[in-house]
Amino acid sequence: MNIGTLIRKRRKEKKLTLKIVAEQASISEGFLSQVENDVNSPSVDTLIRICNALDVDAGNLLTQVSNKEKIILIRKADWDDIDLSHTGFVTRRFFSPDDRTVIDSSVLVIEPGKSIPVRKNIKNGQEVLCILKGSVELTLSDTTYQMVEGDSVHFWSNPEHQKITNNSVHKSFVLWVGTL
Repeated sequence: MNIGTLIRKRRKEKKLTLKIVAEQASISEGFLSQVENDVNSPSVDTLIRICNALDVDAGNLLTQVSNKEKIILIRKADWDDIDLSHTGFVTRRFFSPDDRTVIDSSVLVIEPGKSIPVRKNIKNGQEVLCILKGSVELTLSDTTYQMVEGDSVHFWSNPEHQKITNNSVHKSFVLWVGTL
């Protein structure tokens, strides 16, 4: 987790608005929003004022940031232990949503005959697929690509006109990486 995420999490836990915390920390609401979204970084003095407004020790907050996981390892042997939900697919993320800022990545497990939903609100994003096991069909606009184990593709996201489907009779495992 980064510092902005921890500040936002603490503020929401305390059920405080951006406005209240910003006023107590003597900063603008807009600046606090930028800090929470990692668009801007506070000075040490400002960080201490924000932490005081949230009743959290700035040192503890910094320790949490420095102790975050820097690597997530998923072994191939873990793939078959995945319980698929009623949707027919599972996304095994490498990092939690709070820790993803530039790229998103996961291993997609897709049941036969199922498709995965397209990410929403992505503009100028790029994606990479690598078929680890099984096969999938990638549809981009009016073109469909049949992909099998070992195939990979790098493409510009097209949320209105893209779909990833497993048309085989076996589960498919796909490494997926996309920019945010």
